[in-house]
Amino acid sequence: MAEVGDVLMSVLSTIRVPKPGDRVHKDECALSFSSPESEGGLYVCMNSFLGFGSQYVDRYHARTGQRAYLHITRSRKPKEDDSNSGSGHPPKKKPTRLAIGIEGGFDVEQEQYEEDVKVVILPDRQEVTSEDLATMPDVVRERVSLSMTGIMAADSVSHALQVQQWDGEVRQESRHAADLKQLDNGVKIPPSGWRCEVCDLQENIWMNLTDGKLLCGRRYFDGSGGNNHALLHFQETGYPIAVKLGTITPDGADVYSYDEDDMVLDSKLPEHLAHFGINMMTMEKTERTMTELEIAVNQRVGEWEVIQESGTTLRPLFGSGLTGMKNLGNSCYLNSVMQVLFTVPDFQNKYVSNIDKIIDEAPSDPTQDFKTQVAKLGYGLLSGEYSKPAPDHGDENAGDQIGIAPRMFKALVGRGHPEFSTNRQQDAQEFLLHFINMVERNCRSASNPSEAFRFLVEERIVCQQSQKAKYTQRVDYIVQLPVPMDQATNTEELQEAERRREEGDSSAPTVRAQIPFTACMAALSEPEILADFWSSAVQSKTTATKTTRFASFPDHLVIQIKKFTFGLDWVPKKLDVSIDVPDTLDLSALRATGQQQGEELLPEVAPPPLMTPDVEVKGILGFHGNEEDDSLYSPLLSPVLDDSTVSQLCEMGFPLEACRKAAYYTGNTGIDAAMNWIMGHMDDPGSSISLIASLTLTYSLSEEHLATIVSMGFSRDQATKALRATSNVLDRAVDWIFSHLDDLESMDVSEGGRSAAESEGGRDPPPGPRVRDGPGKYELFAFISHMGTSTMCGHYVCHIKKDQQWVIFNDQKVCASEKPPKDLGYLYFYRRVAE
Repeated sequence: MAEVGDVLMSVLSTIRVPKPGDRVHKDECALSFSSPESEGGLYVCMNSFLGFGSQYVDRYHARTGQRAYLHITRSRKPKEDDSNSGSGHPPKKKPTRLAIGIEGGFDVEQEQYEEDVKVVILPDRQEVTSEDLATMPDVVRERVSLSMTGIMAADSVSHALQVQQWDGEVRQESRHAADLKQLDNGVKIPPSGWRCEVCDLQENIWMNLTDGKLLCGRRYFDGSGGNNHALLHFQETGYPIAVKLGTITPDGADVYSYDEDDMVLDSKLPEHLAHFGINMMTMEKTERTMTELEIAVNQRVGEWEVIQESGTTLRPLFGSGLTGMKNLGNSCYLNSVMQVLFTVPDFQNKYVSNIDKIIDEAPSDPTQDFKTQVAKLGYGLLSGEYSKPAPDHGDENAGDQIGIAPRMFKALVGRGHPEFSTNRQQDAQEFLLHFINMVERNCRSASNPSEAFRFLVEERIVCQQSQKAKYTQRVDYIVQLPVPMDQATNTEELQEAERRREEGDSSAPTVRAQIPFTACMAALSEPEILADFWSSAVQSKTTATKTTRFASFPDHLVIQIKKFTFGLDWVPKKLDVSIDVPDTLDLSALRATGQQQGEELLPEVAPPPLMTPDVEVKGILGFHGNEEDDSLYSPLLSPVLDDSTVSQLCEMGFPLEACRKAAYYTGNTGIDAAMNWIMGHMDDPGSSISLIASLTLTYSLSEEHLATIVSMGFSRDQATKALRATSNVLDRAVDWIFSHLDDLESMDVSEGGRSAAESEGGRDPPPGPRVRDGPGKYELFAFISHMGTSTMCGHYVCHIKKDQQWVIFNDQKVCASEKPPKDLGYLYFYRRVAE
């Protein structure tokens, strides 16, 4: 023991006691998904507080020289029978909010563990227990004991994030609550038997807290709910707040502010209820809360069961590439997207095949390194090491696995993002694009797996008066497929179901619109009419047509069904549709052909002088006339510019005159085309506006911001343009530069790219950023489905074809799919068919 004491003394200076703000990783390995419950336990460095599984701790020691580790091992205790009323434990308090770890929310479920903790000294793995410390010198005992106690007492990073991010139902105090006006009209509300004062409805009754009126709530998308009388009363009177009768308990109630258009808190609710004779302390819940109703409405008969294949007994699958992912609280959108991405060879080759090299080159804190955490996730999904049945495996949770919990990954990719940093449900398509953007940022000087999805879109605009054309190209990663509801093949059935719902028939079936896939493709490919196009050929506004085609076909094609839209009241809604999405797809007919033989292009001629409010109007035909006679000026010769495009460009920091020029030269075709024009003419010499000079005067650029962007592999000129375009805001500049790669002439998107041999028919590769190209024939290999009424709620699962067998990945459940619901998908993933 004296020898061990000497070793401890020699490393004592490296042993730290955690301070407030230190990140303690005691639940998960920084490089794998090992935990204290895994075989071999977890080793927490007593200097950096990073955790490592037994397979990586020696490598970390060899690299850093750190020798002292707190070794934590845990095993689950058998669960006690909670039904034993004689146990002396009080019953759990029922949660009142969709939140974790805060007052009124769910308790963070703490498993009961047998825990063993000791200090381990590398490289010889000498062990020191708490009992051993008692025999050592005071200076050693005190420092090591304080470090051990501090590490064990500290909130782990994963637990802190779980509590911090879960804010599913954060309600704010209504601005009307403190000074709410209540009428002394003698109204007293009975404790039961409530009816709408307009339509006699007896459910979903809301009491206005100003005048005590009892009225029914809103009608839901499926015809259930109420008849909107409470909302109409607010619109007529302006009385802002109502409480849902039947949800009042001593702990609170559902309170809605029509003026603020949200569920709110009312700190004076007992007082406001007492005004109308309601004693909040004696009320009991008799109706479902809005949260419970939302869950019930989301679980529409049919969609949830069909997409999750809950009507059949599914066969669990285990092994390589069949690893489940734990839901960290509404993280199913992330789970589904990452399961699909790591089916793509580019992502496997980039992150999993090179995992040893990535780990060897990882920075001192690998938990904050994008490449390391993506590689960790990919290896966890593909290796099969975590694809094992979960403890207490039973019929009710068939297919559940130990799986992996992507806490570090989620925290890293969501950091700083207003949505992905929370535990609210998100849109899988938006997360896919967000992740691809991060891959682009981190693969500037290396192979880029997102190239598998990147393609060029050609937009052809034809002036209908002159028949002259204009061609532009842009980069995209997803094809957004419109849903033409007017093309439904079961219109009569839909109309009959709607009629029965409007008549109050509660037995009316839910009928799903049947939309042919061919109708969706036709809506995508048909020309779009531009009614207010400014033609440089005829120097006036006229009609034009815009046709969109593929300038290149990617190796992997993502199609998004545009199911989410807005109703007439601007309330987001989801289209309940079934689309016969095919297993194979041939898009060859949508290949762009470029300028047609004999076709003339719209000229880029100088427009008439653009008038700004601070410029005196002169003759637009070149100042013919004089100060007193400006008869040659005609407002009809002045182009009408798209105010929206001009204002958006101005908000980005460009001079007004430049923004007007950009809108004019691009024929009012939108912000993207106008921005491309500005970037292409930023350095034009001799023009009436020197954009570069104007912008230089507008902003004094931060040298620190410039250095940060340059360190990512961009040139100083590119960094300057990005900062100038985004008002010198670093985060926006980084996003901007990655969304305008094709505008920055000297920028190579990646070291890969296509070759002439890869191009279909040996044609020259399209100009612009490097993209892969080939035949437009594809086969379906995966799709992501969404259940629920909007992207902000509900649930995502994915189906992936593995060795000709469809597999359903439903968080920790991984099973053979019996009836893959290909007609109900949201995102579809195709791969090119090899010829």
